[in-house]
Amino acid sequence: MLRAIAKVGASASFLVFGWSAGVLHAGAAGGATAVALALAALGDVLLLGRSRGPFLAGLVAFLLGHIAYIVAFSFLGFALPATAVSLVVLGAAATLVWRRLAPHVGRLRVPVLAYIAVITVMVAMAAGSLAAIPTRPARAGLLLAAISFYLSDLCVARQRFVASDPRNRYVGLPLYYAAQLLFAGLVPVVAGVAR
Repeated sequence: MLRAIAKVGASASFLVFGWSAGVLHAGAAGGATAVALALAALGDVLLLGRSRGPFLAGLVAFLLGHIAYIVAFSFLGFALPATAVSLVVLGAAATLVWRRLAPHVGRLRVPVLAYIAVITVMVAMAAGSLAAIPTRPARAGLLLAAISFYLSDLCVARQRFVASDPRNRYVGLPLYYAAQLLFAGLVPVVAGVAR
């Protein structure tokens, strides 16, 4: 019970922070980010359950959240060549991740593979966004957020499918919440610059 209250409270904090940072007033990119944050908070609640059903629902919520971040990056602007190069490099890393997870995911093969693909595109879009206007530190912060989210998800996948280990949470949770706070705080800044 205490774990659930703490997790819901932590997730509510990045929603409140995004609202106070002006994400709802940051145009289409801010709107997409608000949707992504809400889906992440929903995913957090769903992942409190330990059975396959809530896990799959949480996976779908986070997958849709990553799609919302992709939409946000499309509105913030991105350099297509840098995004494509990043996608090739990250695709190689994603292939290694999939090879490690595939023997352990059972009937969740398709959703997990789709999730890996979508989060890989999200990080590539963040890299492309930085390349669009590399002199803007807030864009570098968004790339850091995307990478942190990716790494936190690796910790979740390791915990769920490979090895249950408290270190997965010790590393993954700070990365995850830092990523959400960075997205919530920096998208309004970048959207303001882009106007």
